[in-house]
Amino acid sequence: MTTERLEEALRAAAAHLLPELTFDDGDLRAAAARLQGLMERVRALAPDPLDELPPAFAFDPGRRAYALPSTGDGRPQAAGRTGSGAVTASRRAGPGAGAAGRAAGDPAGPADLSLVQQAEAVRTRQVSSEELVAAALERAERLNPSLNAFITLLPEAALAAAREADRILAAEGPRGPLHGVPVAHKDLIFTRHGPTTAGSSILAGFEAGRDAAVVRRLAAAGAVSIGKTNTHQFAFGATTASSHAGPARNPLDLDRSPGGSSGGSAAAVAARVVALATGSDTGGSIRIPAAACGIFGIKPTYGRVSKAGVLPLSWSQDHVGPLTRSAVDAALALRVMAGPDPDDPTTAGAPVPDYPSIVRRMLDAGLEGLRVGVLWDWAARRVDAGVRAALEQAARLLEAAGARVESAVWVPPEEALVVNRVIALAEAGAFHAPLLARHREGYLPDVRARMELGQFILARDYLLAQRLRTALTRRLNAVFETCDLILAPTLPMGAPLIGQDQVSWPDGPEAVPDALIRLTAPFNVTGHPAAALPLGTSSDGMPASVQMVGRPFEDGTVLGAAAVLEALAASGNP
Repeated sequence: MTTERLEEALRAAAAHLLPELTFDDGDLRAAAARLQGLMERVRALAPDPLDELPPAFAFDPGRRAYALPSTGDGRPQAAGRTGSGAVTASRRAGPGAGAAGRAAGDPAGPADLSLVQQAEAVRTRQVSSEELVAAALERAERLNPSLNAFITLLPEAALAAAREADRILAAEGPRGPLHGVPVAHKDLIFTRHGPTTAGSSILAGFEAGRDAAVVRRLAAAGAVSIGKTNTHQFAFGATTASSHAGPARNPLDLDRSPGGSSGGSAAAVAARVVALATGSDTGGSIRIPAAACGIFGIKPTYGRVSKAGVLPLSWSQDHVGPLTRSAVDAALALRVMAGPDPDDPTTAGAPVPDYPSIVRRMLDAGLEGLRVGVLWDWAARRVDAGVRAALEQAARLLEAAGARVESAVWVPPEEALVVNRVIALAEAGAFHAPLLARHREGYLPDVRARMELGQFILARDYLLAQRLRTALTRRLNAVFETCDLILAPTLPMGAPLIGQDQVSWPDGPEAVPDALIRLTAPFNVTGHPAAALPLGTSSDGMPASVQMVGRPFEDGTVLGAAAVLEALAASGNP
């Protein structure tokens, strides 16, 4: 179909399906051109039409159906193709001091303790929950005018819950492993107290009146919520710049983005307001802000953490997970957050391992015998020199810990990225169609453009993307036949400036949103667990980050190896 015919089809479909909306010719022409390009790209990847490749419905990346069929001699089919760059920008110091640093001039206090340390300090009564929560609220209120990390703070409810936590501790002992510890929740996640706006004025004042499953689990473990963090509107963006509350800012440099869409959560953890904040990840929205802010974030295996009570963006690619300062802290958080949920049919029924014990065991034993495959080709083009150096350092440190490090090849990230986009556009467009029809002007321009494109994704292209998803998942599982973990860059560069449109590479410019999700979105397509951890610096002095990916439901291996890598890096190993 030509762009002109597609434009005519869009006009007719808009008139028939969306009579409440009006589109001018320029809007339709631009939409037709973008959609035509996207469909051409995904169709170029199409498998043979007679191939018995099913769409990835009821997706579970751990099922045998997503293992690559053998070649007939017992060996899995191997597949993969190979796929240079620099970014320059100024840096201005913000309220953070170093990766995940506390605000400049702040004395050290209980809020500077790690998540594990805070939980231990409350349990042993070295500090009360009320003191810990009050310190978090004080720092949040003082820093938020510059960081804009929080959309809503709930001081009265938080302090009341902290006092109750202290009473329970004195009378009965700790309720759970996070007893009395302050946490924050992305403003996409329903909470009983306070509004859930998803970064949009359309939902201003909306109160769910109930807690999401992940909020309930953290509360049952004793955690105290202090508020809701800023997010890119409806989580459909990688910068947290488009929000009805205004852009969130990076604690390490106020001129820069904290990444997105869970940018407020990452900023709150990096500024040491809280040691744990929840996030969601559809194309990298936990790992991108973790990398941009120099902290740790893990997208668990698809189905490992319930999405019940979390406003969806892309049902089949959404993941919920923690942002923390370290893999050790993330292991504690994920142990609490994970598990089957009857309210979310996509959750897995498998028991949740004791992630903290796995991490401790790997820290004690090292990584002897662990096989790590490095996607070197992902760092060969359009990746900052500092990021490449971080990947090389990670490989050396893992070898020093006893791992066997070799090259691995999957597919160029752009191939999986286009599949992620088609699925996300179609599913987000379907979910938002009623709201879009009534509140088009309430959608911020970049988000509205994506939602409108989603109205016109054809069923054939959505199903094609789901079939390609099956192929990509099988091919990645085939890579895991010869390695236990995969290592790759998280972001191709450091955190971009707020308002920056493009990244300049030797072979041409790349749009910032495309650059930010290029290396993370592929693992939303396949559902494998993927963590981002800071290591080194980019060429412009911002944190660099590497991404560690594991087999489905081997989140503990990812966390343990990441903790070993963090420990070696902190010890000063080159």
